[in-house]
Amino acid sequence: MAQPLFSLDGQSLITPQSVSNNFLSPGQDHQTGLLRTAEAEFAIVISLAMQRFAAGKDLPEAVRWLIGQLHDVRQKCGAAVWQKLIPLIQAHPSAKILQQCPFTRWSFEKPRGYSGDASLIDFIYGHSAVAEEVARSTPLGLDIFEYTINAPGPVAVRERRDILTRYVDDTAARTGSDTEVLAIAAGHLREAEASTALAEGRLKRWVALDQDPQSIGSISSQFHGTRVEPIDGSVRGLLARKHQIGTFDLIYAAGLYDYLTDKVAIRLTQICMEMLKPGGVFLFANFSDEMADDGYMESYMNWELLQRSEADMWRIANASAAENTVDKRVWFGTNRNIIYSTIRKLP
Repeated sequence: MAQPLFSLDGQSLITPQSVSNNFLSPGQDHQTGLLRTAEAEFAIVISLAMQRFAAGKDLPEAVRWLIGQLHDVRQKCGAAVWQKLIPLIQAHPSAKILQQCPFTRWSFEKPRGYSGDASLIDFIYGHSAVAEEVARSTPLGLDIFEYTINAPGPVAVRERRDILTRYVDDTAARTGSDTEVLAIAAGHLREAEASTALAEGRLKRWVALDQDPQSIGSISSQFHGTRVEPIDGSVRGLLARKHQIGTFDLIYAAGLYDYLTDKVAIRLTQICMEMLKPGGVFLFANFSDEMADDGYMESYMNWELLQRSEADMWRIANASAAENTVDKRVWFGTNRNIIYSTIRKLP
């Protein structure tokens, strides 16, 4: 089973059970029957996929087909049965083939100890920081990588980065040189690389909070001498109000809510709303329940997420602030694989 974020600093709220515990189990007999059906469907799918891999022709298209088939199997069998099918998929010989893809392999092996780390996202961005890792891949792995990195999920993640950059720059254009921004679970803060507001010195500060010391070190090195302020901190620290970092015109959490239960997500959103200046905006994003890559990510990549629907996002937003004090929106990215909520604190 996939292992979601674990504690790097003794303060994480995200445990290895925090995602899988959210799935309800049907009756044992019914579940056994569904599992047998799912195993049979996977056996057919992977047999056809292995034939296409062996033929060695148009591997990116073969991977695209397999990802789509895994999504369909996942949808049909239900979350509880799918959890039981994941170890069987991971033990299949096809895993050794697909994990020649550097993106897939990094996610499965988790060199930094947890799912969805900042270096994994760098594969999606095609960033030079992971160029050597990509270069070490086999020709077969690179053929697979050609599609996995351009599957709907990664496409949506690249769009998410650009949306964050735009929100920062638009906020700076609106509020001027006193603009203060907070990124929660900032990763490597790659969205800052394209920010004109940062490059032109039109920000007062851009606080980047993350609990991974490697991410903090990367930000400190790359953005030394700029308005970026890296802070070693955790979600639990925010909830406990341990981080006295002031108030902000924009706060965002782009890749964090995929791992948070509703209870924690709502409480964190409430805390963030308290940290906003009047007129400030809080943005959070989540992989949507319409994403197409979920079966492949959860099995071959060992990357388990809590996907959310439009109704789920509204539930978090509505529970986080009084109706007459905020302006709320929920909206999808272009390919609907990521869903966003923005909450503006009324002046």
